Amino acid sequence: MKTISNKSKIVFLSTFPPTQCGIATYTQDTIKGITDVFGKSIACEICELVDKPKENPTQAYTLNTKNREEYAKVAEEINKDENVKLVHIQHEFGLFGGNYGDHLLDFLNVIKKPVTFTFHSVIPNPNNDLKTFVKLLLSYSNSVFVMTNQSREILMNDYEIKEEIITTMHHGTHIVVYETPYQAKAKFNIQDRLVLSTFGLLGEGKNIETGLHALSKIIEKEPNVLYLIIGRTHPNLIVDGVDAYRNKLEAIVEELSLQNNVRFINEYLETNELLDYLKATDIYLFTSKDPNQAVSGTFSYAMSCACPMVASKIPHTREVLTPELGFLVDIGNVDQFAEAALKLISDEDLRHEMGIQAFSKTRAFSWENCAITHMNTYKKLFQNTSEIKFSYPKIHLNHIKKLTTDLGIIQFSKISIPDLESGYTLDDNARALIAFCMHYQLTQDKEDLPYILIYLDFIERCQKPNGSFINYVDQDYREHIEQNAEVNLEDSNARAIWALGVVISNKDILPENISKKAEKCLLNSLKWAETIQSPRSIGFATKGLYYYHNAVPNLYVAAIINKLNAKLLANYEDHASESWKWFENYLTYANGILPESMLYAYLITNKPIYKKVALDSLDFLMSKMFVNKEFKVISNQGWLQKNSVPREYGEQPIDVSYTIQTLNAFYDAFEIPDYKHKMKAAFNWFLGKNHLGQIMYNPISGGGYDGLEKENVNLNQGAESTICFLTARLLMENFVHSETKVIPLIKTRRGIAINS
Repeated sequence: MKTISNKSKIVFLSTFPPTQCGIATYTQDTIKGITDVFGKSIACEICELVDKPKENPTQAYTLNTKNREEYAKVAEEINKDENVKLVHIQHEFGLFGGNYGDHLLDFLNVIKKPVTFTFHSVIPNPNNDLKTFVKLLLSYSNSVFVMTNQSREILMNDYEIKEEIITTMHHGTHIVVYETPYQAKAKFNIQDRLVLSTFGLLGEGKNIETGLHALSKIIEKEPNVLYLIIGRTHPNLIVDGVDAYRNKLEAIVEELSLQNNVRFINEYLETNELLDYLKATDIYLFTSKDPNQAVSGTFSYAMSCACPMVASKIPHTREVLTPELGFLVDIGNVDQFAEAALKLISDEDLRHEMGIQAFSKTRAFSWENCAITHMNTYKKLFQNTSEIKFSYPKIHLNHIKKLTTDLGIIQFSKISIPDLESGYTLDDNARALIAFCMHYQLTQDKEDLPYILIYLDFIERCQKPNGSFINYVDQDYREHIEQNAEVNLEDSNARAIWALGVVISNKDILPENISKKAEKCLLNSLKWAETIQSPRSIGFATKGLYYYHNAVPNLYVAAIINKLNAKLLANYEDHASESWKWFENYLTYANGILPESMLYAYLITNKPIYKKVALDSLDFLMSKMFVNKEFKVISNQGWLQKNSVPREYGEQPIDVSYTIQTLNAFYDAFEIPDYKHKMKAAFNWFLGKNHLGQIMYNPISGGGYDGLEKENVNLNQGAESTICFLTARLLMENFVHSETKVIPLIKTRRGIAINS
């Protein structure tokens, strides 16, 4: 059964669910990752590998690997589809018929599409026949994926494969919303137990016996331990309905009197339920006894759920499990398993730290990031790489709502757990108010209104009698504390004006009590607003006043906009030169707000000088952020000083989001297509078009990661980063519906001209 699609297609030769095997699940997860990240332009199809004829095929192609005639026949079928751009073969020697599975050569001799492989097994010290066969396979593609550095080294040293055709990509993992084990245990009502676990299709190779014998020693000192053995027995091991391996394990449980400490979960679990069990795990026991097992998906999944590890030594664990993540022990050594587990049981802080380290390390291996790695290799094989485009993730408000209490939005987050001790800031509540107004304008979702009111009430609470605002309220609702005296409050005050202006600009769709409250706060702030001096504060305030003036034309507000931007223009004239068309001698954060402020001043006053400076300064900024057509964020490591070389790394979501917002405003005003193209390129930074090739958001919750460093992503998801990602994503929603014109969420229009 073929699917019909005009997208470029990738065909995967693989087993596939409902077949229960590791490669089937691996392929399913690989395809989901590619579809989630690139599904806008790429479709994935399956050539399902089966070992007997299938009566009702459900995939695009089916290959009975026992029937040699089908290999060439299926290749010919794939050749007929001009949309198929690549064939990706999930290779395991036992999957294909013949000596070493050499019937696959019949397929390769006929297929005319580019081919790549994933080698799930890389056997060291091959004999001449095996070495020759592997080299022959790769001669058909010159491209292969492996999942460990050791596998790459074996291919290079033992098989004489050139390094440049090998892509090393760790086994993929699922992104989860981080929870402590205690929180996760509530789903299973086991909060009172210390949980060990092992999962996967059970069989002799899993060596669960070692875990059970270790458990008998563990409970002598820690009787409250519960060992979860999760997963069904491998279907190939169940003969005539008899599950001999499970019967053997149950006999060991009875023999060692472990009935109160072992729970068999004899199911092939859905992914989300499996991940919930792993998040509830205090210590994961990886007991495999195959010393040549190249890679283990179960091991990877457990690490990705923040499980501290006690693992037997196989190539995968030796390579990945560094001491800060867990303990390596000898295969089958019961005493070592028990000793390592007891050490972790006795030290909760050590378990927590190891779990966090494991969680953080495996984010780079998420299926979404694996999709990006796949595509970077596929591009070398595709004839037309312009066909590959990122898809935009679903809009999720889960994390931003999780950060929000009855008072407002909490400032920081430890990974995905709100850090209540960090308190609340005017800055973040203003940003959140803007984002929710944008979401409400897009969706008219009534569930947004309570959040809009919470953030607006916080701003109102922070306003002082003179119209200015305090910036910080702590977790105990105390306002008069040191942070409000120490912080330069102009930026946060001006952001509050921006947010209030956005609310008022939506007065036609928001309840009257909300828009009136915002208008009262904004009008009270005007006297203070006239006194703003710092460039970015002028920009933030101008944006809010512009929105207000569009909704409620007001000569006094227009005059304030002109007065503020005259100051900003003076800054520009003091610092700008032919080679440095900017308002200061450096580029720092949220730079886009400065040319954007000039734009709004022009739209209000019609003064040509404001337009010229707006366009010149934006072009200058873009020249520093788009180098060789690649988007690059201004580093927060010293910023970019005049006459200096741009620094690398230290990239923050706020700068990406502000760039997108600024380009959106300029496109709305002038409809220059380049602004739209640059918006897309900047947003792709969030989607993985950055120097690490990693996504910068949590696709499950909508949390935004705090920063991109040289070698890692900062996985904390504070209010600023989350809101900046959400705001950018809401602006890009226009592209989901239209590829020809950006529909502004907040329209710009010419205002009342004064002093022109």
